[in-house]
Amino acid sequence: MPLLRALGPLVSAEAAAEVPETGVEARDLEQDIWVRLLERLGAEGPPADPGRWVRNAVRDEARRARGAAAGRHPYREEPAAGPESDPERAALHNHRRLLLRAAVPRTPGRCPRLLAALLSPADPTYREIAGELGMSQGSLGPLRAKCVECLRRLLAAEVVAPEPRGKER
Repeated sequence: MPLLRALGPLVSAEAAAEVPETGVEARDLEQDIWVRLLERLGAEGPPADPGRWVRNAVRDEARRARGAAAGRHPYREEPAAGPESDPERAALHNHRRLLLRAAVPRTPGRCPRLLAALLSPADPTYREIAGELGMSQGSLGPLRAKCVECLRRLLAAEVVAPEPRGKER
């Protein structure tokens, strides 16, 4: 198939780029992508934008592999009392997250769109965010720093910072 031959180098390159954090080998990641592509070809036909589909599929499989690798550490110590086991801590964590989400639209200029993209559960890359905002990828870092600082100032009065030695005020 010409599509499979044409996508071979892209699949290899994308898998090699994502593999360092996954805990799997690039060939294994490539195999997963080929299986997904063949399943898709049988069910839905070829993707409209094969390059984009490959990049997204590799990122999805890499996330899955990272999640699986996180569970493979037999000697990793689990915290005895994490935030999820303490209802008060969990409530404070959720409250802070809600305050953060509520403060994002109050930031100036292009910050609301940038911060919303950075906080997106879709986990877009800098390239995707830059394309969405219509700006160069190199401008994102400085703009992100400015926006995060604005967000810090907005939240300073709303979120209580922990005291030294981990005690809450």
